[in-house]
Amino acid sequence: MANQFELFTSLRFDPGLLGIPKRRLANAGWNAKMTSPYYMLDLHRDRMLRAATHWNWTPAVETIAGETGLQNLADAVETFLAQHGKETPLRVKVLLTSDGKLSCEASPVPPVPLQNLFPERLPPPGSSKETSDPSEEPLMEVVVDNTETSQSEYTHFKTTKRAMYDTARDRARIAPTDRKEVLLVNSRDGTIMEGSLTTPWFWRNGRWVTPPVSAKFNPDSGSGGQDGTTRRWALER
Repeated sequence: MANQFELFTSLRFDPGLLGIPKRRLANAGWNAKMTSPYYMLDLHRDRMLRAATHWNWTPAVETIAGETGLQNLADAVETFLAQHGKETPLRVKVLLTSDGKLSCEASPVPPVPLQNLFPERLPPPGSSKETSDPSEEPLMEVVVDNTETSQSEYTHFKTTKRAMYDTARDRARIAPTDRKEVLLVNSRDGTIMEGSLTTPWFWRNGRWVTPPVSAKFNPDSGSGGQDGTTRRWALER
C-alpha cells in the first residue's frame, strides 16, 4: 500500500571502534563503555524507538526497547554482516517494520579518523588548528534548495518516505557520488531545516549552532528536521 513505510537508521560499522574503551576516550559515549564496532548504536536505537513510539507501533517498540532491544539491534546487524563476510568500514542501513521486523542493507564507506568520529571540539572558523582537531577533509559543496519543504512527521523522523529529500537533491543536480549537499528550507518560516543527508552547523555569535529540533514532533515548532545521532551526541557534550 502507498501509505506503508519503514523506520530506518544508517549507522557506521568500523572495526577501528573496537579499541576505543582501552584508549579511554571520555567523549566517545556508549563506544567508550562498550567494545563494539557499531558507531553510537545506543543513539541510533533511541531515534528508532522514538519514532516507533510516535506511531504506536507496539511490536516494533517491543523489539528495540530496553537493553534487550539494544541487543536485538546489535544481533540483527551482526547476523547480517556475518552472512556477507564484511570486515571493512560500512554504512549499515537498519530498517524496522511496524510489526517489529529488523532487516539490514550495507554499502562501503571510506576510513574516518577517530578525531572526526568523536571530536573534542569544532574549532572556530579561521582559528589555529590543534593536533586533536578533526580533519576538514573531505570538503563538500553546499547549496540551499530553491524550493521550500513542509515539515512533517516524515522530516522529523527517519523513514523510507524520503521523496522530499530525493527531489531536493534532484533540484540541486546531485549525483550519488558527488561531494555536494543541499540544505532544505522550511516553508513555515524560511529557515534552514536540515541537509538532505547531513546535519548542518553554523558559526553564530561566537559559537556553533544547529537548526533547533523539538523533543517530540510538533508541526509548529523547531526547524522541522531530524534529531540526528551525531547532532544529539554533540549537543550533549
